[in-house]
Amino acid sequence: MYNTILVPLDGSKRAEAILRPVEELAQCSHAKIIFLQIVPPESIVVWHNGVYPEYDQQKLEQRIREAESDLATRQGEFREKGIEAHTYVVHGPAVEAIINIAEREGADLIAIAGHAWTDQSQVFYGSVAAGLLQHLDQPLLFIRSLNEE
Repeated sequence: MYNTILVPLDGSKRAEAILRPVEELAQCSHAKIIFLQIVPPESIVVWHNGVYPEYDQQKLEQRIREAESDLATRQGEFREKGIEAHTYVVHGPAVEAIINIAEREGADLIAIAGHAWTDQSQVFYGSVAAGLLQHLDQPLLFIRSLNEE
């Protein structure tokens, strides 16, 4: 069925709604899981001649460490259940990062959770899902999360 399932997460409870269905798919098909977290820039600065990302290096490094820790926890939980799991933390545009990791790892399914577009996390998953649908050849499993966190 599936050999490699890519699971982009953002550290929110909403995004974690995908974990149970992915666990079941992985166990049924003996697939490995690739957990991915994309750390976006802290803020955006707009100048009269364009938009330039502003990076606070310390905040970025802290967010990367937090993401690595969160993903290590998920990886450990899945490995305890006999599911092979790997992690990536990247910095950059979400859709591009997901596509790049999917190609690098040979993912044959990308699985994400989302909700209606009312806050930043929901906007992330709505726009990411739309971007993935436009650029992917692989199947996309999109689960609606009812969690508001």
